[in-house]
Formats: sequence, C-alpha cells, structure tokens
Amino acid sequence: MAGTKAGSNRPTQAQRAKAEADARKVVARNKKALHDYHIDDRLEAGLSLTGTEVKALRMGRASLVDGWVEIDRGEAWLHNVHIPEYAQGSWTNHGPKRKRKLLLHKQEIEKLGVKTREKGHTIVPLELYFLRGRVKVEIALARGKQEWDKRQTLREKQDEREAQRAMSLRRHL
Repeated sequence: MAGTKAGSNRPTQAQRAKAEADARKVVARNKKALHDYHIDDRLEAGLSLTGTEVKALRMGRASLVDGWVEIDRGEAWLHNVHIPEYAQGSWTNHGPKRKRKLLLHKQEIEKLGVKTREKGHTIVPLELYFLRGRVKVEIALARGKQEWDKRQTLREKQDEREAQRAMSLRRHL
C-alpha cells in the first residue's frame, strides 16, 4: 500500500493530519431555521472575515439564529450573525454583528436574487464550519412555514422518536 508503513494497514501520521485538516469542523448550526422554514435549495459559500473573527470561530463560538442573507448590487451579504469579539484581540477587534460578504460566483448570486424576489422566499444561513482550514457557511433558499406547518413538523418528529423508542425496547426484550 502506498503511503503506509511496510506490513501495516494503519495510515501514517501525515495521512492522519491531512484527513483531520480536510474534515468538516462545525462551529455553529441554525436549528431554528429548519423549524421556521421549508428548505428549497442549499449552497456552500465562503466568507470574507478579519483575523480576529477567524480566531473567535476557531474557539467554537458563533450564533446563526437571527442571521439572513441580502443580495445588494450584485453582492451577497450575511447580516446579523453573531461572532463574539476575540478575547485576546486589541483595538483591531471586529464588530460582533457586522455584515459580512459572502464569496459566491456571479451566476449563483443572480440565481439567488431572482428566487428571493418571489413572494415568501428568503436566504438563511444553516451551518458555519471550517473546511480545509477555510471558513464556509451553508446557506439555503427557504420559504417561511405557517404555524400549523411547524406544529405538524414537531408532531412528525415526536411520532418518529416514539417509534424508535418502541423498536429499541422491542429489541432489548
């Protein structure tokens, strides 16, 4: 086997380090968005950040709960996402809720812009994570749910949980 020690199937330290670096390390999830919206389309976007923002994210602290995306003059902007100030930062620290530019292709931005002009559609962030050392955000084109939709979703989840619980109890008997 190439890259492993002779007679051993275990990966080398360099291979383990590369696999760890390539892994997707989730910093924040927006569970509320999945509850409040029907998700139509998902996209991965890069984020334009300052150094202190990246350091604060590496500490695993962020909140996407009230976040949303705006298309303005051919650019996509992420609003209201809270990345707390970096504790060891100086006067160069960032504003916790400043708007941040999303790095997307022009065609993707135009497509999202057309979709959001339709009634009831918006763009929300779902997940903030590191991928190969770069900060990425998963955004989604979403339609708002009505109250009865939310109740129906909760009911379905509860029914599924009860079914799983019943099956696991049946297995243990």
